[in-house]
Amino acid sequence: MANLVRWNPLEETMRLNQEMDQLFNQWFNLPTLWSRNGMESATREFPLALDVMETENDYTVKASIPGLNPDDVEVTLTNNVLTIRGEVKREEELEHRQIHLQERLYGHFVRSLTFPAPVQDDQIQASYENGVLTLHVPKSEQAKPKRITVRPQQVIEG
Repeated sequence: MANLVRWNPLEETMRLNQEMDQLFNQWFNLPTLWSRNGMESATREFPLALDVMETENDYTVKASIPGLNPDDVEVTLTNNVLTIRGEVKREEELEHRQIHLQERLYGHFVRSLTFPAPVQDDQIQASYENGVLTLHVPKSEQAKPKRITVRPQQVIEG
C-alpha cells in the first residue's frame, strides 16, 4: 500500500547534510597506523548508524553497537522523538602497551529520530543481543490505518 508524503526540501537538505557529515567523519577520523601512542582515535564521539523498519502496527529500530554494556545505553522518548545515547568503553587498560592499529570505536554516541506518527511510549521494548540493540516501538491506535466498510446502496422500491 503506497502512502502519500508531502515533500519537504528542507528535510532532504538536512538528510544530505547528515550523510556528508558522516562521510567526512569516517574519512578524517581514520585510525593512525603505527602511531607512537595510538590514543588519538581512542575515545571520541562517533555517529550511531540505525536501521528503521515499519509495519502496520509498529516501528523496529536496530543499531549495531559491538562491545556495548547494556548499562551504558540510555533510550528516551520525548514528544515522539526517540534518542539513543551511550558509551562504548574500553575492554582493558592499555597503559603499558603500544597500540599499532586501532579501528574499533570507543567513546560516546548519540542519535535522535522523530517518528512520523504517534507511538505508544509506555509499550516500547528494548533488547540487546550479539552486539545489536533492537527497539520495538508500537504505533498508537490513532496512527494505525483504519478500514472503512463500503456498503452497497439499498434501493427502495415503491
